[in-house]
Amino acid sequence: MSEKILMKGNEALGEAAIQAGCRHFFGYPITPQTELAAYMSKKMPKIGGTYLQAESEIAAINMVLGAASAGVRAMTSSSSPGISLKTEGISYIAGSDVPALIINVQRGGPGLGGIQPSQSDYWQATRAAGHGDFHLLVYAPSTVQEMVDLVFLAFDKGDEYRMPAMILADGMLGQMMEPVEFKEREQKAPIEKPWAVNGHKNERPHNIINSLYLDPHELENLNIKRFEKYKRVIENEQKSVEYMTQDAEYIVVAFGASARVAHSAVDMAREQGIKVGLFRPVTLWPFPEKALKTTVESTKKYLCVEMSMGQMIDDVKLATECRRPVEFFGRTGGVIPTVDEVFGAIKKLGGGN
Repeated sequence: MSEKILMKGNEALGEAAIQAGCRHFFGYPITPQTELAAYMSKKMPKIGGTYLQAESEIAAINMVLGAASAGVRAMTSSSSPGISLKTEGISYIAGSDVPALIINVQRGGPGLGGIQPSQSDYWQATRAAGHGDFHLLVYAPSTVQEMVDLVFLAFDKGDEYRMPAMILADGMLGQMMEPVEFKEREQKAPIEKPWAVNGHKNERPHNIINSLYLDPHELENLNIKRFEKYKRVIENEQKSVEYMTQDAEYIVVAFGASARVAHSAVDMAREQGIKVGLFRPVTLWPFPEKALKTTVESTKKYLCVEMSMGQMIDDVKLATECRRPVEFFGRTGGVIPTVDEVFGAIKKLGGGN
C-alpha cells in the first residue's frame, strides 16, 4: 500500500495527470491555478514529457488539440477568465471527437472578478463550454484526494468516449493541502486509437482530424451520431455521493468545496434532531439525475448550496421534475459560505428561525 503524502491541490492535480500517462501540458499562468503549471514545468522535462507555456490561453488549447489528435494524453489548466478564452478550442476538440483534459480552478467573476474561490462557472462547464451542439464530461471533486482520483477517471473516460473532459475545481481546493494517496493501479492496456494522426507507414488510410464540414447534411448526421454517444454517457457515467439521505426529510444538494461545508452543517442539524441529508453530485455533466430522482418520494424540500448565484438549481429541479420545492443558499464573488450560515438555511426549510 502506498503512503499518503501532503500535497497542495494544484500540485496533486499535476502529479495525478503524470501518473495517468499525460506527457503533454500546454498552459498559461493565472491565479489560483498557477502552481499546477509550475509543477508541470518542473516535472515534465525530467520524465521526457513536454511542458510549454503558450503565448496565450487560445494558443494553449489549440496545442492540446494538436497533441491529442496524435493520440497522446494531453491537458491544459486555467482559471475562469482563461477558460473563457479556451472555449473556442474546446469546441474544436469536441467537434473533432478528440479526448483531452481541461482543468478549471475557478475564481470569482464575471469579468476579471477576483482571485478567491468560486463555483460560478457551472453554467459554462455544463451548458456553454463553447459554440455548437456538444457536451464534455464534467467532474466536481470535493477533496484533494478526489481531485487525484478524478484525473485518472477523466482521462480514461475521455479516451473511452472520444470526448473532452473537465475537472471543475475551485481556488479553495486548488490552494489547500491535504494528505493524498497515489494508489497502485492496475496497468491497463492502452486504448487503441485507430483514428489518431500519428503516422500510418502506408499500412492504413490517412487519418484526418477535422471539425469543418461544409455539407450541412453531413454535419447534421455527425451531430446526431455524437448525441447518440452522449446518451450512452448519460446512462452509464452519472456519479454521486449521498450522506444520511435514507431517512432525510430535507436534502442539501452541493458539490465541490461547498459540499464540505454542507456536510458539517448536516451533522450540526442532525444533532438538533433535524432529518436532513446531503446529496453531492460528482459528475455535473452528466448530472446524476437518476440517483437524485429516487429521493423525491421521501423528501419535503431540497436546498442547493453553492458558491454562485444558484447555477445548479435548474438541474436539481429538472432531476426532481419540480415535484418538491427547491430552495437556495449561496455566497458569491469569492466568499465561502460558513457552516453556521448553511445550518441556518437548513433550519428555515422546516419553518425554523
